[in-house]
This record gives sequence, structure tokens and C-alpha cells, in this order.
Amino acid sequence: MPDYLLLMHDDTTQPVDASAWNPYFATLGATGCFQAGSAIGGGLCARKSGPVPAVTTQLGNFIRVSANNLAYAQSLLTGNPVYEAGGTVEIRELSQIG
Repeated sequence: MPDYLLLMHDDTTQPVDASAWNPYFATLGATGCFQAGSAIGGGLCARKSGPVPAVTTQLGNFIRVSANNLAYAQSLLTGNPVYEAGGTVEIRELSQIG
């Protein structure tokens, strides 16, 4: 089963209900899809040569889930506090290596 990253952007149109995270994680856990998640802290961009771009500041959190397909991964957004507050959640499939 493929893994997907749910990348939460910092662009909500309403305040995020912080108390909604625990019930959302409980729901994801009950599906058996939840793999991991965290806030994304500061950092840097590095490259061997050429101009170094600025760190993307629009990403605030990530969640890793397992899902049969992209549509199912998208269905897991129900109850996501960022999504429910009108924010963008980018869904990206992780490539299987090996």
C-alpha cells in the first residue's frame, strides 16, 4: 500500500482549533492508516553550487499515512484541523524505493 504525505500549509482562513488534533489523530489511528506526523520546524536550504533558495515557510505540519490510492488519502482529510479551517493540505505520494 502506498504512503502519502499530507502537508499542511499555513494559509487557513479561520483559526485552527488546536483541540481538534487529538480527535483527528484518534480517527486516523482507528483507520490503521496513520504512520507519523509532526510540526515542521525551521531549517535551511542547501545546494552544492548556485544560488540557494529560501526555506519554504508555507508548510507548518506533515502527516504520513498509508492509503490504497490518492482519492482515499484525500478522504482522510475530513476532520483535519487545517483543512477544516479553510487551509490548504497538499497530498504527495511517496515513491517506493527498492
